[in-house]
Amino acid sequence: MKHLLKILLVTLVLLELSGCGYKPSSKYSRKVVGEKISTNVIISAQDPENTVLIKDAVDRAIIETFRASLVEKKFATTHLTFSISEPRYTPIQYNADGFVIAYRATIILHIIRETKDIRKNYHARGTYDFTIAPNAVITDQERFDAIKYSTQKAIASFIAQVSAEGTRVGE
Repeated sequence: MKHLLKILLVTLVLLELSGCGYKPSSKYSRKVVGEKISTNVIISAQDPENTVLIKDAVDRAIIETFRASLVEKKFATTHLTFSISEPRYTPIQYNADGFVIAYRATIILHIIRETKDIRKNYHARGTYDFTIAPNAVITDQERFDAIKYSTQKAIASFIAQVSAEGTRVGE
C-alpha cells in the first residue's frame, strides 16, 4: 500500500511539473490589444439608448476578458471604436394559428482597432432568441434585452477573433 502511494505521489508531481501547455485566451488577446485600451462607441441615430448598453458591455469585456486597463485615448496602446448596425428581428417560430411567438434579434458590431502601426476592421455578429405572446408586438423591454444579449454575443465573437489573431503572433 505504501509503495502504491509513493508511485501515485510521484506521478502527480510529474504531471504537475510537466503542465498541459494551456494558456488562457486573454494571454493571446493581450498580445494583439496590449495592456492599455481606450474605447469609443459611435451613437446610433436609430437606437441611441442602447449605445450606453454597448459601451458598458465593451468596457466590462475589456476588463474581464482582456485583463487590460481602460485609459484615455492618449495613454492607450490600442483604441477600439465600436458602431452597431440597426437591430434586425426575424420571426423564427409560429403557433398553430400562424402568429409569431419567437424572434431572433441580430446585431452586427463594426469594430476598428487602432494602434500606432495598425488599423484593422472587424465585424462581429451576435444573435439572441426570445419569445413573445401570440399576436403581440415586441415590447421595449424585450427589445432592450434582445439588443443587450445579442451585443454581448457579438463582443464575445470579437474577443474570439482577437484571441485567434494572438495565437498567430510569435511567442
